[in-house]
Amino acid sequence: MTTVGVEEEYLLVDPVTGRLAADGEKVRAAAGLEPSVTAREIQPELLQAQVEVATPVCRTLREAGGHLLRLRGAVARAARTHGCRVVASGTPPLREDAPAPVTDRSRYRALQEQAPQLVAEQMVNGMHVHVAVPNRRTGVEVLNRLRVWLPTLTAMAANSPLWAGRDTGFASWRTVVFGRWPVSGLPPHFAGEADYDRRVRRLLSTGVIVDTGQLYWQARLSERYPTVEVRCLDVQLGTDEAVMFAGLVRALADTALHEAEEGRPAAEPGPELLQLAMWQAARHGLGGHLIAPDGRRLRAGDVVRRLLHHVGPALEAAGDTREVAPRVDRLLRQGTGADRQRRALAEGGLDGVVRLITEAGNTM
Repeated sequence: MTTVGVEEEYLLVDPVTGRLAADGEKVRAAAGLEPSVTAREIQPELLQAQVEVATPVCRTLREAGGHLLRLRGAVARAARTHGCRVVASGTPPLREDAPAPVTDRSRYRALQEQAPQLVAEQMVNGMHVHVAVPNRRTGVEVLNRLRVWLPTLTAMAANSPLWAGRDTGFASWRTVVFGRWPVSGLPPHFAGEADYDRRVRRLLSTGVIVDTGQLYWQARLSERYPTVEVRCLDVQLGTDEAVMFAGLVRALADTALHEAEEGRPAAEPGPELLQLAMWQAARHGLGGHLIAPDGRRLRAGDVVRRLLHHVGPALEAAGDTREVAPRVDRLLRQGTGADRQRRALAEGGLDGVVRLITEAGNTM
C-alpha cells in the first residue's frame, strides 16, 4: 500500500484579543517535551506566530488521523501553557498592527532580506500531503497527471476568506498570497525526470532562489523524502477534512501511477487554462463553477464528483472509500471552511470567526 504523510501549519493567537501571538519557538519547545511527541514532529515556521506539525509515515488514513489528533492536541496544550491558542485557518481574520517577527533561522532571515513585504504578509497556513513514489522518474509521471486536479483540490480545501479584518471575496486568499513568490503556482508539465532536474538546476543557477525549498509549486518532488508533495491545500478546520484530503491525494497518485504503467499520456490543457482554473478555484471555492480538467466550466459539485469517479478504483483498492466518500458528500452539503467562516462572520462578526477557528484548533 502507498504510504502517506501529512504536514499542517497553524497560527497562534492571543485568547482575549484574537490577534497573533509570537510564541512559536516557546510553543514548539513545550510541545516537543511531551512524551508522546518527538522533536521532529513539531517544526518551526517562517514567522514566530506559526507552528507546523508533521505526522510519521502512515499506511492507513485512520493512522494518519490519529497522529493529527495527537499532534494538534500536543500543540494546543503547549499553546495554553504559554497563554495563547492554536488557530486552524489559512489566514488570520483580524488586522494586525505590525507583522509577526521572523523565526531566527538563517534561511528565514535571507527570505526577509530578499522580499521583506512578502515575508511580512506570509501569514498563511497550508496542509501538505506527501505520497510515496518508487523513484523520481515515477514521481514526475505522478506530477504530470495530478496537476490538472490541483484546482479542484484547492476549491474543496478553501479555508482562508478573510484578511486584515475584511472578506477578500476569495475562498482561498492563501492561494493568492502564496502565488507571489518567484517559483510558485501550478507546476509545469515535465518531459521526464531529466527535464525536471534540468529545469530546477536552471532556476537555482539564477541565484534568485537559493535552494529547492523555494520551489513553491503547488505540487513538487520532495528533496527530503521519496515522495510527491501536494501543497495546494489550506489548513483544515478539523482532522476529518484533513484525512479526507490525504485519501484523495493518495488516490490521485495511485491513479496516476496506474495510468503511467498503462502508457496513457498525461493531459496537457495548457498553462494558461490551468492558471485560470486555479484562480477560479481560489476565488469561488465550491460556491460557484469550476474549470474541469477538460477545460469545461461546470458546477463545482459536478467537478468534485468527477474527481471521485476518477479516483474511485484507487480509493477502493486502498480500502479508503468509506473514509473519503462520506466526507466528500458532507463537504458538498455543508460547504468548505471558507463557507463556515463566512457564516460565522454573518452571525457573529469577526469575533464569531475567531471563536470558530480557535475552537477548531483547540478542540481535542
